Amino acid sequence: MKILVCVSKTPDTTSKIAFTDGNTKFDENGVQWIINPYDEWYSLVRAIELKEKDPATVVHLVTVGSADTEPIIRKALALGGDEAIRINTDNSDSSYIAAQIAAIAKEGYDLVFTGKETIDYNGSSIGGMIAEMIDAPYISLATKFELNGSTATVTREIEGGEEVAEVALPAVVSCQKGVAEQRIPNMRGIMAARTKPLKVVEPVAADALTAIVSFEIPPAKAGVKLGSPDNLAELVQLLHE
Repeated sequence: MKILVCVSKTPDTTSKIAFTDGNTKFDENGVQWIINPYDEWYSLVRAIELKEKDPATVVHLVTVGSADTEPIIRKALALGGDEAIRINTDNSDSSYIAAQIAAIAKEGYDLVFTGKETIDYNGSSIGGMIAEMIDAPYISLATKFELNGSTATVTREIEGGEEVAEVALPAVVSCQKGVAEQRIPNMRGIMAARTKPLKVVEPVAADALTAIVSFEIPPAKAGVKLGSPDNLAELVQLLHE
């Protein structure tokens, strides 16, 4: 069993967000970068759990980005990945990124895991695009994932309940809360990650179908308005308005 886990670099949720160049570029100054939580806590950990059940399983990590993503992918290796692949390009277009990952996924992988979405762009589109490009079935928003030979049973949330699906491998699955529990790298894993293979490959030819026109900061939240407990008419008016 070969599993490919997609890993993305995202800003820490406590980072102060700002933009430059006329609000067309994200300002990276002072930003703390982390592994996208949906990739780290759920898809990667579930892949590692599958490897623990079957030591013959191989877990590879793939990320699309420049050299500054390597500390992030090393942390993912510390959690338990066997080796990592960095596709040496920096582009935010979902179709372009999916094409790069699909080129790797075609190299004999039985299962491709992605997070539900990234916490910066919240696109939730990469998994479906990869599946289309490698001609594999796709199941999104998995909250449980079980493997029985070459068949996976996947539980996913739907409106008002849950849906249980079976899919023959190879397949692409996006994961969210429930599919696994967060882990913290231990010292042994951190030390081992330093020597695990990290292969850098050049991007394949692909078109970027979208471009960022501008970013916009949400308006500041209004302050709390306090009403007098003796003036119920004012309270009713505030609630209406």
